[in-house]
Amino acid sequence: MVQQVTEGVSITVETFYQPAQSNPLSSEYMFAYRITIENLSTMPVKLLRRHWHIIDSNGSYREVEGEGVVGQQPIIEPGENYQYVSAANLRSDMGKMYGTYQMENMYNKKLLIVSIPEFQLIAPFKMN
Repeated sequence: MVQQVTEGVSITVETFYQPAQSNPLSSEYMFAYRITIENLSTMPVKLLRRHWHIIDSNGSYREVEGEGVVGQQPIIEPGENYQYVSAANLRSDMGKMYGTYQMENMYNKKLLIVSIPEFQLIAPFKMN
């Protein structure tokens, strides 16, 4: 589990290898990740956009960018958190992800760029 605080917003990431959705013989590895976004500030924030960098250990790199997360643009009140689960597929058994959320301070409409800490995606059999 990794955590980072930016602009008064804490991002925590947990990862899970998904063997039932993976096919190593075809170089298909599925990973789920749970993100907890906690508002440590005194202002409500709205998550507007996400921007991901996804890197496989075989050297492939891609970016994913779009509105909200899992179809939502949640407003997170001070002291509250929002949690969601999503997934990423890799072409190798190891990789990493990192990125940013674009959020809006709901009081003054200021845009905030909140860092998503880099996290590892490693199939458990690689750790032996």
